[in-house]
Amino acid sequence: MEVRELNQLEGAPMHLLLLADPSQSLIEEYLHKGHCYLGVEANDTIGVYILLAKSSTTIELVNLAVAPQFQNQGIGKQLINHAIQIAKNKGYQTIEVGTGNSSIGQLALYQKCGFSIYAVDRDFFVKHYDEPIFENGIHCRDMIRLKQTLG
Repeated sequence: MEVRELNQLEGAPMHLLLLADPSQSLIEEYLHKGHCYLGVEANDTIGVYILLAKSSTTIELVNLAVAPQFQNQGIGKQLINHAIQIAKNKGYQTIEVGTGNSSIGQLALYQKCGFSIYAVDRDFFVKHYDEPIFENGIHCRDMIRLKQTLG
């Protein structure tokens, strides 16, 4: 898989981004402010992530998605490791990510990639989304915040 930055002439793969965040308006907001990277295999976009600078020392991975037919094949881990490398190359000291309390697989994946939980943003998804989100039979209410120090 090749990972490359989205160029200005192509549209972002909204169908993939919506897998990780059901709010198209929120995606468009942070997509405009961040940098979008595509995981491409045989000319097909199979994964995507967005990096958004929070400060001069901290960058956030705000959306990570893999096409359903390519999930559980290590693509997400490759994209996370690519994001970490981009953050290091750009001189950031910390990379952060947030995911829902109901996102069991994502919580495990981020921790396997070296992230540690540092905060819980209570009722984040209740306050910022019009419709309730359910995943793995769990009401997604809280944003679990994780970070990794880059060295």
